[in-house]
Amino acid sequence: MAESKKKQVPLRLSEKLYDALAAWAEDDFRSVNGQIEYLLTECVRQRKKNGKYVSEHQDTAPEPDFK
Repeated sequence: MAESKKKQVPLRLSEKLYDALAAWAEDDFRSVNGQIEYLLTECVRQRKKNGKYVSEHQDTAPEPDFK
């Protein structure tokens, strides 16, 4: 079975966000990279399911809530 090629994307995250993702990834037994890929895949799947391809809040930055 042929594997699909994956693109490499440089990504900069705040330390706080990285730490939150790392803790979540550990809880789910994934690497941080695997967790980010999983979350992005789920978001795209949900967006397609809802038929929304443009954010309703496109011009507003999200408020991070990391504890």
